[in-house]
Amino acid sequence: MKRDYQSQYYTVFTGASSSSTSAAGGSGVSDVRADVAGKSKMWVEGKQPEAGYDELLAGVGYEVKSSDMFDVAQKIEHLEGVLGNDDGLSQIASDSVHYNPSDLSSWLESMISELNPIVQQPVVIDDSFVNAADDLQAIAGNAIYPPEAKKQKTSPPSTAASSSTNPNAIVLVDSQENGIRLVHTLMACAEAVQKDEIQLAETLVKQAGILAASQAGAMRKVAAYFAEALARRIYRLYPSSQRDSPAFQDLLQMHFYETCPYLKFAHFTANQAILEAFSGKNKVHVIDFSMKQGMQWPALMQALALRPGGPPTFRLTGIGPPSGDNTDHLQEVGWKLAQLANTIHVEFEYRGYIAESLVDLEPAVLDLRDDEVVAVNSVFEMHQLLARPGAVEKVLSAVKDMKPEILTVVEQEANHNGPVFLERFTESLHYYSTLFDSLESSGGGGDGAVEGGGILPASAQDKIMSEVYLGKQICNVVACEGPDRVERHQTLTQWKTRFESGGFEAVHLGSNAYKQASMLLALFAGGDGYRVEENNGCLMLGWHTRPLITTSAWKIR
Repeated sequence: MKRDYQSQYYTVFTGASSSSTSAAGGSGVSDVRADVAGKSKMWVEGKQPEAGYDELLAGVGYEVKSSDMFDVAQKIEHLEGVLGNDDGLSQIASDSVHYNPSDLSSWLESMISELNPIVQQPVVIDDSFVNAADDLQAIAGNAIYPPEAKKQKTSPPSTAASSSTNPNAIVLVDSQENGIRLVHTLMACAEAVQKDEIQLAETLVKQAGILAASQAGAMRKVAAYFAEALARRIYRLYPSSQRDSPAFQDLLQMHFYETCPYLKFAHFTANQAILEAFSGKNKVHVIDFSMKQGMQWPALMQALALRPGGPPTFRLTGIGPPSGDNTDHLQEVGWKLAQLANTIHVEFEYRGYIAESLVDLEPAVLDLRDDEVVAVNSVFEMHQLLARPGAVEKVLSAVKDMKPEILTVVEQEANHNGPVFLERFTESLHYYSTLFDSLESSGGGGDGAVEGGGILPASAQDKIMSEVYLGKQICNVVACEGPDRVERHQTLTQWKTRFESGGFEAVHLGSNAYKQASMLLALFAGGDGYRVEENNGCLMLGWHTRPLITTSAWKIR
């Protein structure tokens, strides 16, 4: 049965003072802002660890000599013995899977090196939170660190004396040791979940929460979200099947846009590829699969307005889900863009189509015209199709029917769609730890405005809402399964296979796109940590050495 589409239609001609529409107006929305570009600057490589210091912990701000690493291991083993003294728990401990020191070190190198927690005073841990249900022995103890003479920090004489009769004596633990233990606990909990060892998983997720509270900065926040997601999976408290309203999702994404450069990078690079495809064309048409608040298009419209020889006729088709609150957000976005087009003298036409999913979109309803050059744009949309078998192939087939000059795609550079839960958990823990670490660099005292050629640090509200935005993704990746798990990110290599199978071939993004991205990052607060790299004609934006999002362009083969 053919689907009915709601649509809005706007036309603005050069010099016109008003616009016409076939739909009624709605409530106002936030202003659409153009992307900001600025001067470029040289990248500064990170500080190299001094000789004799462990490079792994130096990467997260801890200056620990390699010769002291064994002492750290002994302290962790001692803590496990102090807090897990119940003899009745040793049988469960023997059933757990432990990691040997070399495996743990290599894993921590990729995990903790991306975090930069604030160094804090040693944390005092006593037995007040330990009860008979806490299976701390299940976290690798003697199986990972052989029992040898234990070294520990001494406490005041009165406390030390009492330790001879109290097996749970107070012990001082550095935050860096808690960080290592926290990562290990989260991994052990995920492994228990995969094995359906629910009682052990319950114990471990509680301990993860306790250990997370002893941390600071990015590690504390990301660990709390992962612990919550694990708890939801363990206790089957899945996120509500009723998804957040599109308006709320757009709100979170707008705060994320203001906080860090990932969405700005996506818009800049995709727009540059579209501009090059539209070069010399008189009538152009963009079909946007991710319209939302239309933040990508003011910059493109301004670039078209400045084109030598005058701007082309620009038609924009925006696709989006129903608003859920009886407002027509696509129409509101269209009106704002029409007003901008009128101001900068670009002949502009807009239509918005409401569709529950991109799978429901039919090219026949898009009013495709033979005299127009078409570009299709998708930002963080394609991965959600993977929750429905065959959906990506159907959408790519529909795109081919649109006969675009170029298809621009921006996706997260991660593999969160594997069949094995533990592997998916490990990859997402790496990925989101890096994202949260980059958010920490954005600061919290500015308003995102441009001042003195640069962008001030994000406001505290932008930063908090951005963390919520990412936290919801973590919860979906870890706690959900089946069609409810929509955050199914895949890598560029995986997408390349899908697009090539669908009849597309890659279009190399030119040097201009690279320059645009570099200019953007040079403006951004904390920009020294961001890195742009080219990968087979695609552009990746990452934090330090970890790629996080990728912009690619495709054409019909």
